[in-house]
Amino acid sequence: MTNLLDEYISKYSPQTPEDYKNALKEIVQEIALYGLSKSDFFQYAAFYGGTSLRIFYGLDRFSEDMDFSLEVPNKAFQLEKYCPYIKEALLSFGLDMEVSRKIKSRDTDIQSAFVKGETLMHLITVFNQDESVFSPIKNDEKVKIKIEIDTNPPEGATFDIQYGLKPVPYMVRLYDKPSLFAGKIHAILCRNWKNRIKGRDLYDFIWYISLNTPVNLHHLQKRLEQSGRWDANNIMTLDALKKLLVHKFAEIDYDNAKIDVRAFIKDDSKLSLWSKEFFCAITQKL
Repeated sequence: MTNLLDEYISKYSPQTPEDYKNALKEIVQEIALYGLSKSDFFQYAAFYGGTSLRIFYGLDRFSEDMDFSLEVPNKAFQLEKYCPYIKEALLSFGLDMEVSRKIKSRDTDIQSAFVKGETLMHLITVFNQDESVFSPIKNDEKVKIKIEIDTNPPEGATFDIQYGLKPVPYMVRLYDKPSLFAGKIHAILCRNWKNRIKGRDLYDFIWYISLNTPVNLHHLQKRLEQSGRWDANNIMTLDALKKLLVHKFAEIDYDNAKIDVRAFIKDDSKLSLWSKEFFCAITQKL
């Protein structure tokens, strides 16, 4: 355990209580992946979303939740079957946390579970620091990580096998970058942001563009069809996609988007150019 934690501390170099909390969340996330890998979970499911980008593809922002998708639709899938594997893995590294499925008031295609534990107690356990280092953190504050899995995924995604090395080597299956990019664009176009704009989606969009990532257009079309945003009789093209994005980027409140993402990045100078003109311009790089 000590060697593992030394590696994490070296990786994050936490300075503030917020840094420590983010580091703790990512430690829990990686141990959870290790736990899932000890089951048959990745025979049926794949990891995707911001946390997968952070851990396996080098995205330079923190991500709170863990998102998964089945490879093919399966209404009989039960996420709670895998909660004990996560709990056992956490316990093996000295982290005593609750892992349980969330019971929803109505059935949906998305099943959810939460990993929860006492923030202060686990920070002291993991980082072996005096409690005064974490003085702004309240005794009753909880670390909470949401795990979600889509049991009715749209077709067309393609996958990679990746290997994590911490806490010990393990294997995961996850969406490849073009399929992940398709999912992110779908979120930008279709997410119901209400009064809280997900600036994290925009930040990730820039990251994909900076790497010249191609878009899995077939998978994106199937996602949009499932959301009722695309006619199945038409074929999604890059030009059509650019028009959809330009229209969307004209509607966004970029000041609110910046507020959302600031807690997840260390250098907010990266947000200085955010505007309709900026996002419409980089969209042409697709």
